[in-house]
Amino acid sequence: MITHDLRVIADAILDKKGQDVVSLDLRPIGTAISDYFVVCDGSSTTNVAAIADNIIRKTSEELNLKPVRMQGMENNFWIILDYGNIVIHIFQKEYRDFYRLEDLWADAPRKTYKARRTSAKKKDSENGTTE
Repeated sequence: MITHDLRVIADAILDKKGQDVVSLDLRPIGTAISDYFVVCDGSSTTNVAAIADNIIRKTSEELNLKPVRMQGMENNFWIILDYGNIVIHIFQKEYRDFYRLEDLWADAPRKTYKARRTSAKKKDSENGTTE
């Protein structure tokens, strides 16, 4: 299911401190090259690379998906992971601000993703503490 795939991708981004995670539903736009874009940014080239690596790992493990194409891994300013129906854009913040990709697809329905909250009890058990 596509919503589950988008959530797995968003969680992989957020796990590595990706910022401003949004998905754009491009299906209503007849000329779009994909069904969805996922856009986020990282604070550095190292962070952008870590986000991309985590997405590739999580989509492989949890969704049994591999990217059809990848671009930008050599410089980590703007990495594109193409999964066919979902294309992921991972920017360094200043490149995202410059290219303003979301503005090009302003008519597309948009969803913002935030880190999921975990209960205090679950955090305590993960940290080895008890109440």
